[in-house]
Amino acid sequence: MAGEVAAVTERRSFGARFFSWRTRLLGALAIVGPGIITANADNDAGGISTYSIVGAEYGYSLLWVLVIVTFSLAVTQEMGARTGAATGKGLAALIRERYGVKWTLFAMLCTLAANLATTVAEFAGIAAAGELLGLPRWLTVPLAAALVWLLVVRWSFRSVEKVFLILSAVYIAYPLSAFVVGAPWGQVFHQMVTPTFQLSAGYILIFIATVGTTITPWGQFFIQAYVVDKGIGPTEYAATRVDVLAGAFITDIISFFIIVATGSTLFARGIHIASAAEAALAFEPLAGPLATTLFGVGLANASLLAASILPLATAYTICEAFGWEAGVDRSWREAPAFHSLYTFSIGAGALVALWPSLPLFSVMVFSQDVNGILLSVVLIFAIRIASDRTIMGRFVNGRFGNTIAWGTTIALIFLTALLIGASIGQGLGMLPG
Repeated sequence: MAGEVAAVTERRSFGARFFSWRTRLLGALAIVGPGIITANADNDAGGISTYSIVGAEYGYSLLWVLVIVTFSLAVTQEMGARTGAATGKGLAALIRERYGVKWTLFAMLCTLAANLATTVAEFAGIAAAGELLGLPRWLTVPLAAALVWLLVVRWSFRSVEKVFLILSAVYIAYPLSAFVVGAPWGQVFHQMVTPTFQLSAGYILIFIATVGTTITPWGQFFIQAYVVDKGIGPTEYAATRVDVLAGAFITDIISFFIIVATGSTLFARGIHIASAAEAALAFEPLAGPLATTLFGVGLANASLLAASILPLATAYTICEAFGWEAGVDRSWREAPAFHSLYTFSIGAGALVALWPSLPLFSVMVFSQDVNGILLSVVLIFAIRIASDRTIMGRFVNGRFGNTIAWGTTIALIFLTALLIGASIGQGLGMLPG
């Protein structure tokens, strides 16, 4: 009898452990998303073009930058998610509460400039993808703008977002290309741990673009707002932290293979990228005559995903900063600023991308330089708020996180000053181009 009771007790104990484990797992899966989605959106038109140029122009020599930036991305995104979970507020609202209207206006102007530049890049990516597939930009860009607007205002973005994320599987073509072409892995891994630097404006520009396309100003606002929107608080944050850190490394694994693939194909053959058609050549060893189509589909998907997020993130961020009504479910009369900002972001991005002689690939990379230069402004506010114990309580920044975050910010400020100096030096003939 005692044995039977013990067996029943053991079975009940196992069942309790099983259901407790199952409950925790399902709870974790329910709140996973902010990190992975933000990471995938980071590999947008600007990201693909920037990493392609890094590999084509400099081979594997900038891989060491990507390694460092990956840790910076993980730290800064985790900081934003943790701030959202600890406070239940977005970054823009916290900036207004902590620093007042004047500093909020300055932060929002920087954010708006960076976001508009990136939105232009997304529509430039759509135009470039369309031209690769034989479609004129005057057709693809307006259609994409209308689709993006309707997607959020009339349909469920969250549902369509899953389709975009599934289509992101096209990124697997980059690691496959790297292996098919036979990348010199010994040299690749050596460059990953061997810092090199060139004192030229072109090199510094692509260096800043590499940072700016990996850690974005909009990403800091977006991930914090996403955590707040999902109702993630201190008790649920552990699973979100894993999601955010995983997202940071997943996005840069793809970035790593973009650089390796283009370095092993384009750099090795001395091909300089000035267009999407030239960037598509990195897929030739894998896809042959279908390389252009494969790259075009991937570029269009990446551009549409980010173009769907960025204008919405811009409108929400600025409205939150100034306490204006916001929401796609509100009418124009109820939320005029929100709808105006959202429509303006889409319209301005599409209009610039329609310019007939616009160098699409150059615009995509330039937008990432704007991101990199203005990122330091956003990070200063984010770090100071996350380091304030009166705001964060026990979730305040630790010494390690602060060191990485401040180091990234100071490095960006230094690089911007160096870029100005190098540009002046080259203009005066003192430095090589």
